[in-house]
Amino acid sequence: MKSFTHSALAIALISVLGACGGSGSSEPVAPTTPTTPDTGFSFAATAMITNLTQDVIVTGYADLAAKGSELVLATQKLINSTSQADLVAAQDAWKAARQPWEQGESHIFGPVDSLSIDPHLDSWPLNTTDLNVQLTTAAGFDAETIKSWNDDVQGFHTMEYLLFGDGISDNTKDISELTVKEREYLIALAQVFHDHAKTLDDAWQVSHKPDDANAKPYAELLSQPGVAGNTVYSSELAVIEELINGMIGIVDEVGNGKISDPFGDSITNADTSKVESQYSWNSLTDFANNIQGVRNVYQGEFTGNADKQGLKDFVNAADANLAVRVASEIDDAIIKIQAISGSNNMPFRQAIKDANGRVRIQTAIDALTKLKASLESDVIPLLSKWKPA
Repeated sequence: MKSFTHSALAIALISVLGACGGSGSSEPVAPTTPTTPDTGFSFAATAMITNLTQDVIVTGYADLAAKGSELVLATQKLINSTSQADLVAAQDAWKAARQPWEQGESHIFGPVDSLSIDPHLDSWPLNTTDLNVQLTTAAGFDAETIKSWNDDVQGFHTMEYLLFGDGISDNTKDISELTVKEREYLIALAQVFHDHAKTLDDAWQVSHKPDDANAKPYAELLSQPGVAGNTVYSSELAVIEELINGMIGIVDEVGNGKISDPFGDSITNADTSKVESQYSWNSLTDFANNIQGVRNVYQGEFTGNADKQGLKDFVNAADANLAVRVASEIDDAIIKIQAISGSNNMPFRQAIKDANGRVRIQTAIDALTKLKASLESDVIPLLSKWKPA
């Protein structure tokens, strides 16, 4: 609030008296004090950042590592098994591991990037030609050897192909179709997956540089910005910006990449070869989990957990209506993605070639476009208005 100087007050009084005819007996009119609109907002971000670091990101990567261990055990049971139930259990273990990974793509920064965990685990498209060469020529399979191979013959989608088949007519496979080499390859791939997931978990909780025991856990860097020795995040503002941009990045990737690329501009140009997770028919679950990951960061919680601080609280401190709108748009995008399957549970790879399916897909794309616009045009600008408490 600005205040008048004595000279300014005198000028104002002279002006008022003049307007009243200059009568010395007239009561002076008090000047209106001008104000400067305050467009900033205050918010204490420490609790929110701590919660998102520990209860969303660290918890998610710990879950991924645990699911990796379960996947190893499930594939090991296949080595001599003739039970279809064992194959189904391994397929389910693959899907279970897929969930925390896909949700984690809403915050795909830090060690998952710097340690190349992302391409090691989730390279797409799969190189089925080289994969089959390995099955034909490799004398055996072990985890350390596979780690030296190209990323497109290891990770999620190599296991998916071996577990579910080619996905063209169905996503089922009989255990009798699993060759000895496929079983050995699967077990080694699962071990590689487990090793990378454990490395990622350790990077967040133990040391973000595996070869440097003195390096801080990445969780500490993210949750304690600006402290001595933190060369990654200089301020809480930098952390919040990282988190929002992570959300924008995956919303864009799902809408303009994972869905739009195979969808094409017409039913004629739809391309099933570009559909990720097409062998298991798990594509729509993947996409929905990607946006569920956005919801986790925004709400500051996993579904069913007690309400804690997330980015919604940051937005709410600036604009309560915007906070509610973005939450609604996130939920709407998830619903629209799930609705692509229609009433007959149509897989995404079939939906892109189906007229009605394409209508539902376009509806989902539109919902993702709307959400991305809100995050970019309405949420990001709040960073410049924030006044850290």
